[in-house]
Amino acid sequence: MLAGFTNMTFEFGARAIVEDATWHIQPNERIGLIGYNGTGKSTLLKLLVGEYAASAGTVERSRGTSIGYLHQDLLSFDTNDSILEVALGAFERVRQLEVEIEEVGKELEKTGDEDLLIKYTDMLHELETLGGYNIHHKTEEVLQGLGFANADLQRPYKEFSGGWRMRVLLAKMILQAPDLLLLDEPTNHLDLPSIEWLEKYLIHYQGSVVIISHDKYFLNRMVTKIVELYQRKLHIYNGNYAFYETEKELRLELAQRAYENQQDYIRQQERFIERFKAKASKAAAAQSAMKRLDKLDRLEDIGIERPSLRINFQVDKTPGKVLCELKHIGKSFGNNKIIEDTGAEINRGDKIALIGANGKGKSTVLRIIAGVESFTGDRRWGHNVDESFYAQHQLEALNINDTILDEMKNAGSQKTELELRTILGCFLFSGDDADKKIKVLSGGEKARVALAKTIISKANFLMLDEPTNHLDMHTVDLLIEALNKYEGSIILVSHDRYFVSKVANRIWEIDDYKIKDFDGGYEEWVEWKERMKSRESGVKSRESGGKKSESGGQKQEAKPVVESKPQPAPAAPVKQEPINKEAKKELQKKQRLFKELEDKVAALTKRKTELEALLASPDVFSDKNKFVQTEQEYKTNANQLKDASAEYEKVFESIIELEGQ
Repeated sequence: MLAGFTNMTFEFGARAIVEDATWHIQPNERIGLIGYNGTGKSTLLKLLVGEYAASAGTVERSRGTSIGYLHQDLLSFDTNDSILEVALGAFERVRQLEVEIEEVGKELEKTGDEDLLIKYTDMLHELETLGGYNIHHKTEEVLQGLGFANADLQRPYKEFSGGWRMRVLLAKMILQAPDLLLLDEPTNHLDLPSIEWLEKYLIHYQGSVVIISHDKYFLNRMVTKIVELYQRKLHIYNGNYAFYETEKELRLELAQRAYENQQDYIRQQERFIERFKAKASKAAAAQSAMKRLDKLDRLEDIGIERPSLRINFQVDKTPGKVLCELKHIGKSFGNNKIIEDTGAEINRGDKIALIGANGKGKSTVLRIIAGVESFTGDRRWGHNVDESFYAQHQLEALNINDTILDEMKNAGSQKTELELRTILGCFLFSGDDADKKIKVLSGGEKARVALAKTIISKANFLMLDEPTNHLDMHTVDLLIEALNKYEGSIILVSHDRYFVSKVANRIWEIDDYKIKDFDGGYEEWVEWKERMKSRESGVKSRESGGKKSESGGQKQEAKPVVESKPQPAPAAPVKQEPINKEAKKELQKKQRLFKELEDKVAALTKRKTELEALLASPDVFSDKNKFVQTEQEYKTNANQLKDASAEYEKVFESIIELEGQ
């Protein structure tokens, strides 16, 4: 084990973040850490590295385990050194050796001392053992993989924006190759090519990796285990994100079924007790039933606990057929050419995703369309266009000295303060939260404020720059649902492939300084790009296996994690002396049948528990034939149990009637 928790509880003030959590990180694991915004995912990483101390239980770190932790607070680091020098800081011992070898070499030239020669040789051997001759090549390779051009490598670190600085620090951390790498939302700072490079790199990474991410595609390709922080508990699933989604649904379904079965049993017992508690001949049986209920380990109702964010875009008026027309557009920053003599058209109903590597001009084109970036050429608005621009860096759009409510008032919606507070409540800002200053908000909270401002605008044309940054998966799903219902038009920039694939019906790719328009969704575009790439390389595309699905992930073993306890069958009614022989004979017959049914229900319930345990076994779930066979038996068992329980109820009622005669 590299690190982890054993029966660990952590409380932040009066609020419990996690309770009685046990999680052990083993060597060579790739883990996705997920949960709703504000539940404490980043806090768990800080506990692992020792920034916080547990309130109870233990946080464990194996002696000698090196940990690398990438997080937002690292952006406070600043230096005039080049980004190459910053990344080379990963090889601290090698750099130190290089200096020492140079000094000893100079001394050796002067003295020719034999002891000095041995020391010099030993240092050269250590340098070779540490791979010191390859560090420059390796560092350049990692930086280029993360999107830096060769010309950038000697530029000072302080010249770069926050997102690019984070890439340099990520490169340094990867090059340090710690035993355990903790990454907090690494894809927020990466474009699609860099995310794909990082995926390939981390899949072959020799250490263990824990990733907090809202990018489903990234998690599906990257991780082999999901750890979910939910209702202050850690729930572990042995698979990627797609496996987790399926398994969580199954787990909740089985748990809900177990809860409902127990509730049926409780109601049955309570009915028996209520009917016979005052009857002398049944008092003992009623008392026994009451004791059984008192001892019963009651299951909780499995309700899905999640933030109830409500997103509902509205449109005030319908625009003309063409919303925006770009002609001969050009833009450069000094000698850095972004786009040149390019054009495109946005039509009513378009939901366009701008695709391309960082630095290719996606956000620049979006700002040109929004009218907040200078350019050459011609941009024309269509008839009746009401636009709203959601900026990537929230500080561009929000006044940090305003309160949340002030920002909403400044959006020009003409809504009353009460209406605005109601809308903010939908975005999880209730009561006094609306009076918080923007400067004290987290990244996710700022994103929600900007999203709320976009929504109240009633715009029929939305320009969205990285709208999913800082949003959790549930909120991203709600945003997707809202945008799919939205009657207006959209152009967006996003590195979240899942989000793009669910929203966009057109793709604009910035390539070779031009806007290249593809009429179709993201996955169709990916397949088309692969076909073009295959043609260029002279390789024929195979229909059966040549197409690679963008949403694919590693095939995972399934492992349900629900346990269901068998519930005791209701007690048989105590005999009562019947009035006549016929009634007595019928009663005895029913009582024999009741006993048989009681045994049958107990046996079926026991087998149901055994089958649920088998379905939870990796040995069964990983074997398709075994799983199908076990699942079929489980369904048959469930039907038999349902029928037996129904017959049991009927016989129970008839015995009650006969005993009452």
